[in-house]
Amino acid sequence: MKILAWLIGIVGVLVGAVYTLLFTSLGNGVVKPLIETEIQKQIHLPSKLQRFHLNMSTIDILLELNKGNTVAIKGDYSLFSQSFNLKYNVALAELATLKELTKTELQDSFYTDGTVVGDAKVIKIAGASDVAKSNTSYNVVLENLNPTSIIAKVDKLDLKALLHMLHQKEYAQAAVNLAVNFKNITPHKLDGDILLVTKEGVLNSSVMKKDFGITIPKTDFAMNLDAKLKGDDVDYRYLLTSNLAKISSSGKVKPQPLNVDVKYGVNVAQLAVLKPLTHADIRGPLKLSGTVKGSKEKMLVVGKSDIAASKTTFSAQLADFMPKRATLHIKDLKLQKLLYMIKQPHYADALIDMDADITNADPKNLHGTVLTNLKKGLLDSRYLTKAYKFTSTMPKTTFSLQADTKLNKNLIDTKLDLLSSLANLHNKKIRFNMKDGSLQSDYSVNIANLDKLYFVTERHLKGGIVANGDVKKAKDLDFTMHSDIAGGKVDAKLHNDDFHADINGLQTLDILDMLIYPKIFKSNIDAKLDYNLVAQKGDFKGFLSHGKFTRNQVLDLTKQYAHIDLYKQLFKGDVNAKINQEKILASLDLKSNTSSIVTKDTYINSKTQEIKSRLDINANKHPLVVKLSGKIAKPKVEIDASKILKKEAKKALTKELQKHLGKDVGNLLKGLF
Repeated sequence: MKILAWLIGIVGVLVGAVYTLLFTSLGNGVVKPLIETEIQKQIHLPSKLQRFHLNMSTIDILLELNKGNTVAIKGDYSLFSQSFNLKYNVALAELATLKELTKTELQDSFYTDGTVVGDAKVIKIAGASDVAKSNTSYNVVLENLNPTSIIAKVDKLDLKALLHMLHQKEYAQAAVNLAVNFKNITPHKLDGDILLVTKEGVLNSSVMKKDFGITIPKTDFAMNLDAKLKGDDVDYRYLLTSNLAKISSSGKVKPQPLNVDVKYGVNVAQLAVLKPLTHADIRGPLKLSGTVKGSKEKMLVVGKSDIAASKTTFSAQLADFMPKRATLHIKDLKLQKLLYMIKQPHYADALIDMDADITNADPKNLHGTVLTNLKKGLLDSRYLTKAYKFTSTMPKTTFSLQADTKLNKNLIDTKLDLLSSLANLHNKKIRFNMKDGSLQSDYSVNIANLDKLYFVTERHLKGGIVANGDVKKAKDLDFTMHSDIAGGKVDAKLHNDDFHADINGLQTLDILDMLIYPKIFKSNIDAKLDYNLVAQKGDFKGFLSHGKFTRNQVLDLTKQYAHIDLYKQLFKGDVNAKINQEKILASLDLKSNTSSIVTKDTYINSKTQEIKSRLDINANKHPLVVKLSGKIAKPKVEIDASKILKKEAKKALTKELQKHLGKDVGNLLKGLF
């Protein structure tokens, strides 16, 4: 009995101690600093309990989170029935100082008050708030601490004030009404509806211009969402209307397990306004509509669009929201509108048709085909001339293109045919490796009229050219070219900036004819050219053979003074040149059986078509100096025939004196000449 008495005594003391600590003024004073310390540790704010009164049936607490922000709870409760009837008041006048608690940037103020009534099994919360200048009321029922019912009404919430409170730019202003009526929010037993209405909306044009660089007209908008939830199904209708866009969606959604059957529609007058959402720098109108059906494991997205004034349809099969297969059909897409949409210059007008069938859309195992047909193409010659600073106007250029592309994992193989009024280009196989970014391709190009390229070459050319070769671009750029031209062959290769060409058997008359130079010399030429594209410097070394001159002023004068016909002689010899941008220093050393033509450091300007040269001609031991200057096509010719004239004068005088003075007169004349 003594032991039992002791136990009862100890329990009594403990109960008394607990009661004293928890439910008396003395105990409250002891516990209060302990609770303050724990709160400060948890929320990292200098919080204080301004009031802390707790007894067996009432509670009255006022917690100051920090200066200007308080939470108050006051009311009755019962420990034995575990019931309570409390009032609460949350007054956060300085939201900006609560970042440690909210973990986000907030500003302005937030107030709410209400009651919490119930017991351990059922709790009912009823309250009101003025969040973002609204009239907000809410009622929440919790069973076993899990929410089962929510009824809330938000009237005239100010969107501008809400954005400011959330520390966001004031992109828009609007009045927002929200009604939430859930009789049951228990999973799989949903029963309720949501009605969201936004009206009197106006976009802030100045903020859009400053933050996103887009200029939009005055834009009013309104939004409506009506959703009914029953069991696992959500039946909804959504509509956003404005003078810039109309977006709609409706249908049924089952969240768990996911299953959707919805329609969607987008009609945007100006895509630029969506940049804050899409982060895409595009503009112009867009219409899009279609359906989405299926589950998470297998979903089908179907749609149609008028993108860039086209007739476009598409479909995509998704598994776990990742594309597995896709098709795309585009008819009469206007290239000029597409360029405008993606904010590119107006390079050309054209119509584009495309058919794409992607049988496997997994980026790591990509397979499919894409057929592209570009027709009625017309380059914008005026813009291109100005943009690339051509000295002469680019001619009117029409073009068309056909491309057949096959996708195989990381490889993209394309067969391409480009036809234009400037040139025709054919590629049997262009291979692009997406993994390493390398490119390799064959090509064949046919330029029927080189003179049409005058705006690029800045010189008139005659005739055409056909060439073929290969292009490779990985770490280095390698390019080859083979052409039968001017009666011979040219084999060239480019490695990064270094260009080399082997010239075999070209006919000089054909070359001069192509360059529209005077056709004064007919021969074969074999040569090598090395040239650096960046430095625009190079060397040309060639050999002329079987050379024969055609009628020209220089040799006519040679015949006049030297009394020898060089037109009948065959020449051969070296021709070399050093190239420094448009400036060329050339040398020529031609010889026949009896004569020679030599020039060193002849200056030629390929841009201005000017020449400055000195030709030393020895026509069967008759020396003659010819100077050329001015335009290559019609140079000024100066003849220095003094040596020939002296020789002829001496010969004539010797002959005449011999008649009168005898045969030894030659020694007498040496001092005169």
